[in-house]
Amino acid sequence: MKSSLQPPHDVLESVRSRYAAGAQRQVPELCCPVSYDARLLEVLPAEIIERDYGCGDPSRFVRPGDVVLDLGSGAGKICYIASQLTGPEGRVIGVDTTPEMLALSRSYLAEVGDKIGWHNTEFRHGLIQDLALDRDLVAAWLAENPVTDARGLDALRAEEARLRREQPLVPDASVTLVLSNCVLNLVDPNEKERMFAELARVLAPGGRCAISDIVCDQDVPLELQQDPELWSGCISGALREDRFVQAFVDAGLHGAEIVELQSEPWAVVQGIEFRSMTVVAWKGESDEALDRDESVIYRGPWREVRGDDGQLLRRGERTAVSRSTFERLGSEPYQSSVHLVAPASIDGSSSEGPSSCCGSAIQDPRDAESALTRPDLSPGAGGGCC
Repeated sequence: MKSSLQPPHDVLESVRSRYAAGAQRQVPELCCPVSYDARLLEVLPAEIIERDYGCGDPSRFVRPGDVVLDLGSGAGKICYIASQLTGPEGRVIGVDTTPEMLALSRSYLAEVGDKIGWHNTEFRHGLIQDLALDRDLVAAWLAENPVTDARGLDALRAEEARLRREQPLVPDASVTLVLSNCVLNLVDPNEKERMFAELARVLAPGGRCAISDIVCDQDVPLELQQDPELWSGCISGALREDRFVQAFVDAGLHGAEIVELQSEPWAVVQGIEFRSMTVVAWKGESDEALDRDESVIYRGPWREVRGDDGQLLRRGERTAVSRSTFERLGSEPYQSSVHLVAPASIDGSSSEGPSSCCGSAIQDPRDAESALTRPDLSPGAGGGCC
């Protein structure tokens, strides 16, 4: 994902400063109105509710037993809501870079956990575009090894590499659901591609993300990009609507779907409309592309559709697909849109071999019929019904 945005040099410091202030007092301009399930807010202190900022409610996609990662967890509201939804079998991890926000969210861990009835939430210190580096561990190392020269700087870089490798903040494929609420737009555009790649890295196969963020209908011009206040106010770093959705696909996720788009703009700056969008996307179970004669029939309503992998499906037509595509289309979010046709063989044999998943590959219906024996019901065959 390439971006033409050129942020101010102090964008990270501007964001940290503004959200540090937001941890001490309510800053209404940092968010747009969002309605949450009032029952899930009952256990939360007023301070958490008032000083957490967002533009959507991705927590509604949490399921029992999920391992949830909240990017830019702030005061912890989404994490504490998710904790109730995962149940005691699930886990919730919040990641934030602002010490003041971390202090606020961590201060209520025991109290809120006691009210919920279980303690399955934690908050970690890191950057959402670098989810491998635990900044609390870096700070502890620096306390014992202060950097005073180039040699010390080299030692710090080596320690950071070791921590990413041996003690990652969030390990590979370790979470089933990634959430974020109005945070991705705050990241330096030069780091956004890395951020989406990190999101995909930490998701387990079959996992999903639900991301609410501010997007815009036009590219943000240079003069707005250079304003630190607009950066920390979720304006200057907003991606154009189509670029935001495509970023999930570019990171290797599939099934990216706009599940919510604010009808009226949250803000209009120089004629550019900024509004909240929530996108859900999925991580594939496997990259295997072996042809085992499976096929699918697209139900409609469109005449034809093409998947992120290039697979073309035409309404009502039987289309040969790879094993991985067959399994993917049989699960969320596609299963209601296709009819799955059984493999050609039930005895374990197949014409397995490498196959491209692109193109339409319309299949002869006889090639995908099940090998189950059925009575011959043609006239004169001695069979029949009734």
